[in-house]
Amino acid sequence: MLMQRVITAVILAPLAIAGFVLLDGAWFALFVGVIVTLAAWEWARLGGETTQKGRVIYAVAVALLLAGLYRDAWPAQYVLLPALAWWIVATVLVMRYPKGRGLWSGSMMCQLFGLLVLLPAWYGLVWLKAQDNGLWLILATMILVWGADIGAYFAGKTWGRRKLRPAVSPGKTLEGLLGGVLFTQLLTLIALIYLGWDVAAVMLGLLGALLVVLFSVVGDLTESLFKREQGLKDSSNLLPGHGGVMDRVDSLTAAIPVFALYWLFIGSTLG
Repeated sequence: MLMQRVITAVILAPLAIAGFVLLDGAWFALFVGVIVTLAAWEWARLGGETTQKGRVIYAVAVALLLAGLYRDAWPAQYVLLPALAWWIVATVLVMRYPKGRGLWSGSMMCQLFGLLVLLPAWYGLVWLKAQDNGLWLILATMILVWGADIGAYFAGKTWGRRKLRPAVSPGKTLEGLLGGVLFTQLLTLIALIYLGWDVAAVMLGLLGALLVVLFSVVGDLTESLFKREQGLKDSSNLLPGHGGVMDRVDSLTAAIPVFALYWLFIGSTLG
């Protein structure tokens, strides 16, 4: 298993870095679109689609919607605000689970949820890449998510006692969540002071980082909820040793649109 994880990482990491660094415009949209289409194929299974044909049809439908979004160049808020609404709803689903499952269980409703998970994440990445210093904005989002994971892991291992949402993800603890939040707040504070931001901008930056991290946790828990509903350990075995694409990007599907939306409305006042 360890060797599989290492080999997969050695192959995919350079490809991912090259795609994010070297590609722009339509090529970047296509690169991210391929990843999201693979995630859509997995999501269909998480949503209860049992046939391979149905999963492929769903993935193709998502790919066509991505192409339509890129062609029509929708204003960012038209895509990102519904995403924020969805992640608020997802927070309620996670907090209530398993109560209320009858309101949303069933393949059709879950596939609609998948559109709200996948399309805004793709759009947010494409939109951020097109901004000034877009690559750095994307990197900042990923550092917040990775930093939250690292802080949560060590805090949870050291002090974890109280389960966060045991019905959804038994391994996560409240202490781990707090550790991830504190670690990312510290990283953000150091970075913003280094960049020379004034006090008001630093406070807004810390607030944005907090929102991104909290919603990234919701993204992680939401995928765990759907996997638990379907009795799955991983979203697929597309990435040997790592599970599926959704298992790698679940936190980012929430973090990216929240970061992009915050930058859309607040970014011009920062820095």
